[in-house]
Amino acid sequence: MAADLPTRAEVIVVGGGIVGASIAYHLTKLGRSDVIVLERHELTGGTTWHAAGLVAQLRATENLTRLAQYSLELYKNLEEETGQATGFRAPGAISLASTETRWEELRRTAAMARYLGVEAEEISTKEILDKFPMCHVDDIVGGIWLPEDGAVGPSDVTQSLMKGARMGGAKLFEGTGVDDLIVENGRCVGVITDNGERIEADQVVLACGLWTRHLAAKHDVQVPLHAAHHYYVVTEPIDGLDQDWPILRDPDRFAYLKPEAGGAMLVGLFEPVANPWPSAGPPPTDKSFISLDPDSDHLAEYLPPTFDRVPIVHETGLRLIFDGPESFTPDDSYILGEAPSVPGMWIAAGFNSIGIQSAGGAGMALAHWMTEGEPHIDLADVDIRRFEPFHGTEKFLRDRTVEGLGLLYAPHWPHRQYETGRDIRRSPLHNRLEEHGAAWGSVMGWERANFFARPELGIKNEYEYSWGRQNWHEANKIEHTAVREKAGLFDLTSFAKFAVKGKDAADVLSYMSSGPVAGDVGGSVYTQWLNDKGGIEADLTISRISEREFWVIGGAGTRSRDLFAIEQAILNHPGGEANATVTDITSAFAVLAVMGPASRDIVQSLTQADMSEEAFPFATNQQIDIGSCYVRANRMSYVGELGWELYVPTEFAVHVFDELMEAGKLHGMELAGYHTLNSLRFEKGYRHWGHEVTPDDTPVQSGLNFAVDWDKDFRGKEALAAQKAAGNTRRLVQVAVHDESVLLHHNEPLYRDGVRVGYVTDGMWGHTVDAAVGMAWAYRPTAEVDAGEMATPAWINEGTWQIELPGRMVDAKVQLRPWL
Repeated sequence: MAADLPTRAEVIVVGGGIVGASIAYHLTKLGRSDVIVLERHELTGGTTWHAAGLVAQLRATENLTRLAQYSLELYKNLEEETGQATGFRAPGAISLASTETRWEELRRTAAMARYLGVEAEEISTKEILDKFPMCHVDDIVGGIWLPEDGAVGPSDVTQSLMKGARMGGAKLFEGTGVDDLIVENGRCVGVITDNGERIEADQVVLACGLWTRHLAAKHDVQVPLHAAHHYYVVTEPIDGLDQDWPILRDPDRFAYLKPEAGGAMLVGLFEPVANPWPSAGPPPTDKSFISLDPDSDHLAEYLPPTFDRVPIVHETGLRLIFDGPESFTPDDSYILGEAPSVPGMWIAAGFNSIGIQSAGGAGMALAHWMTEGEPHIDLADVDIRRFEPFHGTEKFLRDRTVEGLGLLYAPHWPHRQYETGRDIRRSPLHNRLEEHGAAWGSVMGWERANFFARPELGIKNEYEYSWGRQNWHEANKIEHTAVREKAGLFDLTSFAKFAVKGKDAADVLSYMSSGPVAGDVGGSVYTQWLNDKGGIEADLTISRISEREFWVIGGAGTRSRDLFAIEQAILNHPGGEANATVTDITSAFAVLAVMGPASRDIVQSLTQADMSEEAFPFATNQQIDIGSCYVRANRMSYVGELGWELYVPTEFAVHVFDELMEAGKLHGMELAGYHTLNSLRFEKGYRHWGHEVTPDDTPVQSGLNFAVDWDKDFRGKEALAAQKAAGNTRRLVQVAVHDESVLLHHNEPLYRDGVRVGYVTDGMWGHTVDAAVGMAWAYRPTAEVDAGEMATPAWINEGTWQIELPGRMVDAKVQLRPWL
């Protein structure tokens, strides 16, 4: 054992790249000085050393943008704190648009950026040339100027972070690899080094990049990431090229161009078809500064069009052609959090070639999470609990990585569907829906019908993407209208379903839920699960099947997260571990939802049960017969009409589907897809977790007071009651624009009396109300809140509202109540 290598530490960080250094730095800032960083080779080895060093601010969501902004501010001031140079400079960046559709996307992005406090200005080709005189602009529609975007020396900033960590008491041990983790009684309690030495710890963080997946897998923890070849070239010096000129992002040519010191140009690629690496198994551990052999044919396809953007590059020699491994995740968002199945094991990996810009914020966020027990902001977009087990398989990861790298610069179309990793999970009704022309989308591997082809209207079962009305708009109208006026049939089999049983099942779920779940047998409740701050961790329904059995029904995208929450609630129930069990029954039942005014007549024609209002009221469930089998019928609706969700044993699903289809013919019933489910819910103001409500939002702010049972105890009640007493500074509102040229997608800024006060969360066209409808968060301006003014109904009703779209402002109607 090395003389100074301890046998114990409070926290062990495995990996000496920028992410590991940032975590150690931020842990010490929170007063946790007993931190050691173990690096198998040298600090900045692995992936950090070959990064391009870009520090952009914009990400896909508000909180991820906030974290990227934090990184920029941290790096800007780090040298002053530590005395260690970071190479930080802020030349700014220009994002270029070569097509009108790309220009639409960039202008939308810029509008949201301004709302988040990021300087973003739309500029002309003349202004682009003023800032970068060598840029070829003949094909350019416009550009977005981001003056604060910066760059750092990746190795330099890592050294600076590590120095700051050491100043706070952390210790770095280079040349010390970790071959395994110590897991005792299901908890990670330390590591075993490559020399066989044991170091115990309260918490272990795996921040070792490409190697994280394979180290965690030794203890059955899935960390779904896979490396890909990532290319850039560096030119010889170019006369007249100024390193202070801005970075160019040229997404239509899959590239970025960064002026370097001495007049060289770095040109990097995010090509649409990537090469995964390695071919099989884990990457090697005997190398530190890994570089790969470039594929010359691959580069020959993508580099020349990139050079066209700055034509002089064609005449300049290349000093370096670099190919290095970068790790990518299935959804191009990084992975943070405690491994659900192994407490004490924390993950920070899979940074999708944006590790430099993400590391500062990610390190800060994880340090708070590790110290405080829950994230200080909503981190669901990067939470390790968002994945399913299949995401970690070699085949899926390799297939998705081919697509994932290029998606960083691909058009971010509304409703875009992944092309890889498809046809993995099928409903038992898949073939039936295929016969009826289903156009498939994918959520958590499930193939789900989003809309149905209409050959008579020339609508095929495939997507034609645009920012305007897409090819399925009229199909959506037919399905939507059928549900409102007659009936629609949805396949909702991908719902997550759990059976919670036992003597204490009612007590466990009652404490988890803000709503009154422990009512009579046969009752069903819409409710939320909250965190200690009153934020919404889950939005779901719970049905009481018997005195000791409940069914919890959630969305497909949160199955793993919701299951983990129930398991933890059973283990940590007040008073000790509860006498209860949870079983995942997702695959045991298909779900067919019959919705619309004719739904009662359709179901009644197939059952001996009494489906009348008196016998089967809203928010109740019963076992009924349909055809030749029994199903669990739950009278709940996500579309705002009369209807039932029918939980059908999987082996009977096709039989029940056929019975319903035959009975529905007499009533004009139409098959309907998930796009229709959404267009219907927006008219009724029904929330969706992850869009309208998140762990940062409470039921009081979200208009969900009606779902809260204030007469019982539940997690987060104290914080929620305090907020209710203090009043709301922001509210979730309904928005509508009666203009056929407008569609609401997401992140469009919202204005009240000319002042930007919020943004649209999501939206679609509401065919019944004949308007673009959606929901938005409206924030009372800080100065008004400081003066004691709240986001009251009067403040909302008395305002004049507008929504910002590319190049124009449109008038909007805003209210608290739904449109129907």
